[in-house]
Amino acid sequence: MALSKIDTTNMIEDVPQSKLDNNINFRNIIINGRMDLAQRGTSQSSVGSTSGYFTVDRFQYAKGGTVNGVFTMSQDTDVPSGQGFAKSLKMDVTTADASIGADAQYNIRQRIEGQNLQYLKKGTSSAQSTTISFWVKSNKTGTYIVSLVDIDNSRTISKSYTINSASTWEKKTITYDGDTTGTLDNDNAVSLDVMFRLGAGSNFTSGTLATSWESTTNANVAVGQVNVTDSTSNEWYITGVQLEAGTTASDFEFLPRDINLARCQRYLCSFDAGPLVGICNSVVQDNADSCHHAVIFPVEMRTGPSTTVSNLIVTDRFTADNPVTGIYTTISNTTSAYFVTQQSGGLSGAYSDRDNLILAVQNGQTGFLRFTSEL
Repeated sequence: MALSKIDTTNMIEDVPQSKLDNNINFRNIIINGRMDLAQRGTSQSSVGSTSGYFTVDRFQYAKGGTVNGVFTMSQDTDVPSGQGFAKSLKMDVTTADASIGADAQYNIRQRIEGQNLQYLKKGTSSAQSTTISFWVKSNKTGTYIVSLVDIDNSRTISKSYTINSASTWEKKTITYDGDTTGTLDNDNAVSLDVMFRLGAGSNFTSGTLATSWESTTNANVAVGQVNVTDSTSNEWYITGVQLEAGTTASDFEFLPRDINLARCQRYLCSFDAGPLVGICNSVVQDNADSCHHAVIFPVEMRTGPSTTVSNLIVTDRFTADNPVTGIYTTISNTTSAYFVTQQSGGLSGAYSDRDNLILAVQNGQTGFLRFTSEL
């Protein structure tokens, strides 16, 4: 029996535009907004005096000035019920800063490449509005600030949201007007910061909140912001972060884990392995205390990365292990890296002549080989 030909001429036209818009892939500018991935680990204590990436991928603790407050930063399983999220980012105050210094500020931010933002048409008469949505929870109620910071042109816009009920998950949605001034560089450097503020001194709160785009004036960026660090009882959670073009928030875009991982690996590629499970092959150098290694990255990284190692050994898997004590040098591009490790005690005898050595994690230890090209 012959099958009838299906007329598809008007199929797309018959679908409401709102349904099509709500299914655009990769509409979320934020990477890892559901906090699923934490390649560096799930918890880091003593986060305070130094900015950095410590736990959840792509979300950086960013301090300013002289700060006295200290956090434990962690990936947590406390999430809003029935929303599809499994993980959140938690900031738990462990040392209070009840009287923030004038120059101090505490922030969680994500930094975004300019080449990923060109469709926003910033700096033109067609500049698009953007909308951020997220779930947040804290025992510290009151006014909080989320800022967009144009790094290329030193421009900022800040909007407030309110945590109304203590220790209750609440969804927030904020819309920012498009900015017709200042185009973003079309490159792989940071062009935009999305800044969640947790506390700020008077240098950042003494003016009028910059609810429209303006040349960055410190006094206007965090007006009204509560101080999350004023008590060791305080904690702040966030998940489901989505930033997208337009004036409305669409449903959160749940990407498959492998896609989310690949997007994170552009900035951090971490190789972890169990005891005697090789991370990469080694070829012994002429010097007895060092080995050459080569790695091909699973995705293209943002730039040629830096290399760090922890609790690794060079081993032949049978007769000898030599702990890695450091990195002599790294030569890398966006797709691969060549580096030389230094081993304690050196390699000697028949062991040093082998060409089938591997780089592995020390037995009973947690170790890694990491390549970093964060913004």
